Amino acid sequence: MTLPDYQALIDAETWAFIRETEKWYPPDAIGMTIAEQRAVYDRMCRAFHRGTPEGVSTTDRAFGGVPCRIYEKGAGTVTVLYFHGGGFVVGGLESHDDVCAEICAATGLRVVSADYRLAPEHKHPAHFDDCLAVTRAVAAEYGPRLVLAGDSAGGALAASVVHATRGTGLDVLGQVLIYPGLGGNRDAGSYLTHAHAPMLTREDVLFYDRIRHDGPPPRNDPTAAVLQDTDFAGLPPTVVIVAECDPLADDGHAYCDLIRTAGGRAECVVEPGLVHGYLRARRTVTRARDSFARITAAIARMGGTA
Repeated sequence: MTLPDYQALIDAETWAFIRETEKWYPPDAIGMTIAEQRAVYDRMCRAFHRGTPEGVSTTDRAFGGVPCRIYEKGAGTVTVLYFHGGGFVVGGLESHDDVCAEICAATGLRVVSADYRLAPEHKHPAHFDDCLAVTRAVAAEYGPRLVLAGDSAGGALAASVVHATRGTGLDVLGQVLIYPGLGGNRDAGSYLTHAHAPMLTREDVLFYDRIRHDGPPPRNDPTAAVLQDTDFAGLPPTVVIVAECDPLADDGHAYCDLIRTAGGRAECVVEPGLVHGYLRARRTVTRARDSFARITAAIARMGGTA
């Protein structure tokens, strides 16, 4: 197996972002205690926070018993549900606050971000249960026309909720998944090719699996990993955006292939030279800025505001 040449694949702007990230969140963070990981992750997110765009209002309240934050810019009948990344272990309303605010500003759609429960205090399916409860409660209040989105672990949760609510009366207009981990084979493909990628390694992925499940991941459970489902028909239009230099990259390809084989619409977009977590680079790295524009355009298109 030929290992990737990251010095050639990753440009100078992205390397600068990686080095800046590592000042706050070191590459060996999984060796820290959970409390320490959360502390350094929160500090990193504060350091990268870009504020709230003009015209976007925020309100904190609960949906389905789960703390949430609502972002609004005018009235609308479509709501974007956003589930944050963080390996099911770190993150919350603050970690992706500016990302959600900018999605709202760029699309004109209401965005609801969910502060779902985290491992190890809360094992699977607690995170999924919370996201499902939020989805149902938001639909009951604002109407069933929804777009589901999320990054990394949040992308996995968004996809699992889409599968679980299929055929239940919710009008899910589409899903946009950003470098999601969907339960692919950890011993093949990008998990090996990019096992030592900057920002996320295969060992990091395995660590988060163990923390989330307190043991081996369950089998045949699409609420934990949608690639374990046996039915990919009847899903809404799907866009998956993956970073080229990411062990999770092949999960997006596999998922879109399964949806298309079942007769659905799915597109997997590979972002050349980008790494896991590049959403925080959307203001400083040209490739990340262009990718974020594609992400918001896909959400706007699904929500009818493009």
